[in-house]
Amino acid sequence: MGVQNNQSAEQQVALYCYLTVNQLCDKHKAFKIGGVRAQIFNEEKNGLKESGAILRNGRKILINEAKWFAWLEAGNQGGA
Repeated sequence: MGVQNNQSAEQQVALYCYLTVNQLCDKHKAFKIGGVRAQIFNEEKNGLKESGAILRNGRKILINEAKWFAWLEAGNQGGA
């Protein structure tokens, strides 16, 4: 069977790559747990909610890594 919608298997896996807050921070050392949690806490104000990067399963918070970085880059368009 081939991959549908002209997406490679790697791209499809990236669409569903969810990490916990701790896993995201372990994988990407630039992010600290408190900072990520603060962004999630303020998700309605900072646009994170609309990005679809956060998935809740009961009390567990999962982050879609690809959508998280897309949201992060979109919010940085103005520059410093």
